[in-house]
Amino acid sequence: MTWILFALVGTIAQFIDGSLGMGFGLTSSTLLVTLGASAAVASAAVHFAEIGTTLASGASHWHAENIDKKILLRLAIPGGIGAFLGATFLSFIDLSSSKIFISTLLLFLGFLLLYRNVFKTEGQVNMIEIKNPRFLSYLGFTGGFVDASGGGGWGPIVTPTLISTTATEPRKVIGTVSAAEFVVAVAASVGFLAQIGRIDINWAIVGGLALGGTIAAPFAAKLVGILPAKQLGIVVAVAIIILNATAIIRA
Repeated sequence: MTWILFALVGTIAQFIDGSLGMGFGLTSSTLLVTLGASAAVASAAVHFAEIGTTLASGASHWHAENIDKKILLRLAIPGGIGAFLGATFLSFIDLSSSKIFISTLLLFLGFLLLYRNVFKTEGQVNMIEIKNPRFLSYLGFTGGFVDASGGGGWGPIVTPTLISTTATEPRKVIGTVSAAEFVVAVAASVGFLAQIGRIDINWAIVGGLALGGTIAAPFAAKLVGILPAKQLGIVVAVAIIILNATAIIRA
């Protein structure tokens, strides 16, 4: 019955992740750590499961035309490199003590994103294309490293940053970030496999999370294309604020 429970968790987590561009890793990792798993084991299990869920989510967003191909390539490659290094690092060192810093940073981004959408003005400038063409590479690498080393964080770091600093539609940001996460998941999994002697993976958890997430992916991708851009941005911001405020309070 264990895998059925995690299949349900995977379904809920992927519905959140696919529709808001974040949440699968944070939701799943939080549950695993609560049940007693170490940070390395939780992150490894989640990323193995995400190989299936992100592939399904990316394909669904591609079919729904929610992906910007140029941004996808510039995010995915450095994201994969960062994820591999993050997984390798976490296999030796538990970074749980650094999560309060990350949560504080994300909480700030959440309020920034909320402000932008509540007081949204027309003619916003795409800062990435004008100011720093390497910004996406830096963002992808950072998001990938934090995601693998912290058991989650790709969506919460990359999604609000792109929405806050570019004029790209929220649905395309979410779709692109979700698709790029497939590369991040694969790279992180390879990193954990290289250190398999140091961690003990529960494959029932991996299978359950992957099954539930894969089933939910197509429905979540359709939802993101229906929601209005401004309202969607506000929902994403509120989700970030709640998730990270809760993490800070618990810490």
